[in-house]
Amino acid sequence: MKKIIAAFLIGAVALTSVFAAKKKNTVVKLGVVGSIYEDLWAPAQKALKKQGIDLKFVQFSDYVTPNNALANGEIDLNAFQHRIFLQNEIENHGYDVKLIGNTFIIPLNLYSVKVKSVTELKSGSVVAIPNDVTNGGRAIKVLAAAGLITLKAEAGFNPTVADIAENKSGIVIKELAANTIPSALKDVDAAIVNGNYALDFGIKTESAIFKDTSVDEKQYWNLIAARGKDLSDPAKVEIFKKVVKAFQTAETEKVFNKDFGGYFIKEGWDIEEL
Repeated sequence: MKKIIAAFLIGAVALTSVFAAKKKNTVVKLGVVGSIYEDLWAPAQKALKKQGIDLKFVQFSDYVTPNNALANGEIDLNAFQHRIFLQNEIENHGYDVKLIGNTFIIPLNLYSVKVKSVTELKSGSVVAIPNDVTNGGRAIKVLAAAGLITLKAEAGFNPTVADIAENKSGIVIKELAANTIPSALKDVDAAIVNGNYALDFGIKTESAIFKDTSVDEKQYWNLIAARGKDLSDPAKVEIFKKVVKAFQTAETEKVFNKDFGGYFIKEGWDIEEL
C-alpha cells in the first residue's frame, strides 16, 4: 500500500510539473491602424513568443478610436501615431496615455492619378488632405513645401487652412477622413495620403508627385503608447520594455528595407522612453 501511495504522490508531482510547464503566455493587445503594421511587427511578435508574450493585433479603421480604446483598457498598447497627434489627443480628450518607445517615421506624400507633376495642378484643381488636426497640419506644410501655397509668418508648427497666406496655384483644398483618401484619389486631382493607407492600397512612394520633406521632424516620429496608470505596475512595465525592445531590432529594420523599400525609417531607437 505504501508503495502505491508513494507512486501516486510521485505521479501527482509530475503532473503538477507538466501543468506548470504549460503555463499560459502573457497576452498583450496592440492596437494598430492598417494591415501593414502586422507585417512591421511580425519579427517582434515572433521574438516575444519565445519570451512568453503573445502579441495580439487589434485593428482599427481610423485614428480616432485607438487612443480611446487604450484609455478605456480595451487594449494594452497602441502603435499608430506620431508625437504631435498623441499630444493633441491628450489635450482634447484628457487621455492618460504615455509615450513608451519610438518606432519610425513615414513620409506624407502628395499623389495623383490625373497629373504627373505638381506644376500641372491649376486653379480649381482639387487637392485632398486629411481632416484630422495634426496630419492636416503636416499636409498643409507639404503643400507649402511643394510651392502650391504660402503660409503666414505667424503660422505655428501645426497650421490649418486659416494659416494660408496665399494660394498662388488656386488649388481647392478638400479635407477628408484620412482612411477615405486613397479611395477618393480617383475623384480628386491630387491628395496627401497617410503612409499606412498608401501601402494598404498599393500606392508606391515612387509614384508621388511630391515627396514629404519633413521626415527629420522629431514631432512626426511614430511611437508606442501605454496607459499612464499601467506604468505604475512594475510587472507591466517589464513586459512593455520587452515589447519595445523586440520591435527595435535589426530584424524589424530588414522588413523596413527589404519588404517596403525603405518606406519606413527607424527613429529614436537609441532613446529609452520607458
